[in-house]
Amino acid sequence: MRLLSLLEARIAWSGPELADRLGVSSRTLRRDIDTLRELGYPVDAVKGPGGGYRLGVGGKLPPLVLDDDQAVAIALALQTAPAAVTGIDDAVTRALTTLRQVMPARLRAASEAFEVTSLRNYWEFSAPPIDVATLQTVGSAIRTRHVLRFDYTTPDGHVPAPGEPEFQPPLEVEPHHLVVWAGRWYLIARDHAHRTWHTYRVDRIRPRTPAGAAFTPQPLTRDDLTRLVVQNPDRGDTPGQWQCVGTATLALPADVVARWAPGGSVVEAIDSGRCRLTIGGWSWAGIAGLLITFDTTLDDIGPPALADAFRNIRHRLVGVR
Repeated sequence: MRLLSLLEARIAWSGPELADRLGVSSRTLRRDIDTLRELGYPVDAVKGPGGGYRLGVGGKLPPLVLDDDQAVAIALALQTAPAAVTGIDDAVTRALTTLRQVMPARLRAASEAFEVTSLRNYWEFSAPPIDVATLQTVGSAIRTRHVLRFDYTTPDGHVPAPGEPEFQPPLEVEPHHLVVWAGRWYLIARDHAHRTWHTYRVDRIRPRTPAGAAFTPQPLTRDDLTRLVVQNPDRGDTPGQWQCVGTATLALPADVVARWAPGGSVVEAIDSGRCRLTIGGWSWAGIAGLLITFDTTLDDIGPPALADAFRNIRHRLVGVR
């Protein structure tokens, strides 16, 4: 199907180009071309240096049956695919091209009416990139209901080796849900041995093979997912990569602050009514402004540059009526 989508995306391809895009040998490419021909798709050989291929007349997929709303929804979803996932840009473009080629003319016009350009904002830059291969492995384990085995990296992306202080054996969990919140991807899973629920950052997961034993999933409600991600101060978050990073103690419960804290921030519970918020920004004044929006008492402000920013803001506001 990937080979077919490539053939549909261009008038002609050279053999070496196709093999390189597919990551296969020229022999495998020729075998896959023969498979398409056996399935009834007319793939013509193109003469010239290195040889090539093109999709012949009648090689298009049959029209796809979608109503207007479905066509628009799929086109918009493809054009606004999560920017945090790496390695899918080319696939997204090809998928949109293939989708439009198999749509009837009226629906193709409806989908092409929405040409969207996504611009990332500053907060999205704090979200760590997710490798599409990791997502596929995790998603497959959820779908097939098999225990997922993986190494969990330190916040800086290092897998501790035996003998290092942070070393731990590969984790074995029963994966249940992938959740995206505040620009970050989380895996909701149950420890296979201890039957306890945990939330893992997908960008810190390094899958191992083979997959573990099959398991029976447990039902989780939307409230359960919210509790395990949004209201969970132990979800493994680390501050985003910002020029300035500051902290303060807020007189609010951790679950309340976690609901409204920007992506890339870290919320740590102190007690039932207080928490510590670590947050990044492009300036100390920006961090101060974000902390002020919580409209509560702020203590233990640090570093000194952040405390100075609060003093400067107070000085500027003197006399404001």
